[in-house]
Amino acid sequence: MIYLKRATYDAILKIGCSFRVLLLTGPRQVGKTTLLKAIAQNNIKDNLKRNYVTLDDPDARYLAKHDPRLFMQRYPAPILIDEIKYAPELLPYIKIAVDNSNDKGQYWLTGTQNFSLMNNVSESLAGRVGIVNLLGLSSSEIYGNKSHEFSTETEYLINRLNECKKKTSKEIFERIVKGSNPELYNQSSDISSYEYYKSYVNTYLERDIRCLSQVGDELEFYNFMKIVASHTSKPLIYDEIAKEANVSAPTAKKWISILVSTHIIALVSPFHNNVLKRIVKTPIIHFLDTGLVCFLLKWQDPTALEDGHMAGALFETYVFSEIYKSFINQGKEPPIYYYRDKDKKEIDLLLYQNGTVYPIEIKLSASPSRSAIKNFKVLEPIQEPEKFGELSQLKVNIGQGAVICMCEDVLPIDQKNNFVPVWLI
Repeated sequence: MIYLKRATYDAILKIGCSFRVLLLTGPRQVGKTTLLKAIAQNNIKDNLKRNYVTLDDPDARYLAKHDPRLFMQRYPAPILIDEIKYAPELLPYIKIAVDNSNDKGQYWLTGTQNFSLMNNVSESLAGRVGIVNLLGLSSSEIYGNKSHEFSTETEYLINRLNECKKKTSKEIFERIVKGSNPELYNQSSDISSYEYYKSYVNTYLERDIRCLSQVGDELEFYNFMKIVASHTSKPLIYDEIAKEANVSAPTAKKWISILVSTHIIALVSPFHNNVLKRIVKTPIIHFLDTGLVCFLLKWQDPTALEDGHMAGALFETYVFSEIYKSFINQGKEPPIYYYRDKDKKEIDLLLYQNGTVYPIEIKLSASPSRSAIKNFKVLEPIQEPEKFGELSQLKVNIGQGAVICMCEDVLPIDQKNNFVPVWLI
């Protein structure tokens, strides 16, 4: 297999050279180890080769857990330690080692993020570790386009037209069903997306979920995942999901947290501003890999999905995940929110950066109505801040908006908003 340079390559290299410890997290099988090995191989200085050890190896894991000091002697820095979550006992010793050296990037660590790992990292390596997330392939990576942070600015969109090849609705839904895992785009592999995700879920349940004390029954958790998949792009109502999954609300809350911490889903927070009085504060669920959703919900035919009742939800989740990854791949926290108020007025996504909010609607249509932007006007009050005693709500600007849809070109709706083809994101 020819190595595909990931969009987050430069961000990882920069952070790896800025901190004494680099932690690369993300869902399993997205290429974390492959990426770090490639970076290490391409950036060898003075013939200084980086050692490698995986804690999947039971002997290495036993040594790391029961004699971490000897492990550190056996595997000296610079080193890449794979699956650090299996031996958090190493973290205090890594702290001691990096505190005795000013060298950057001595320890590179990988792991599927979980609460115990992140708590140990924050306690042991605060101020010493740069954390980067790696997700599945973005469409830009798959199609060979340049990777940027997504923007609704017209200039960005016009430039993007020269970088991206048009895609039909059939191609978009084939992409949604196939998913984002690198193995599915390996030309030397003929595994189907169904076979791949079946194996993926089994491994996830057996290796990630089994070790978590919050989960007592893996099959029950699998059923829970299917219920959550059916709620993608919908508000997170714990009681509703708990009832459908036949678990308690506290259990549903714990298990949602597991899905978030292992990068299966993301929760989109509502945009909060004191001027907007009637905002609904429930987060929105989005899966980060549409292929996994399609496997869980048994949608394997792109045409059937496009004509089915889940088409809109999967399309919206796809758009969200691509915009989300466009920021993650630059090493940044995605500034993504949504709007919904008690009058049932909604805006699917909001990008909030540098004191400006950019509204985005998502429509599964080749020619949506101009009324798609009608709810953008609910944001107008944030441009006129109210006074709260001696304090004043800061003014927020409203930037250019977008309706992301199946259209074939960037088309103006009015002076501040455009229709945007989905294949540009």
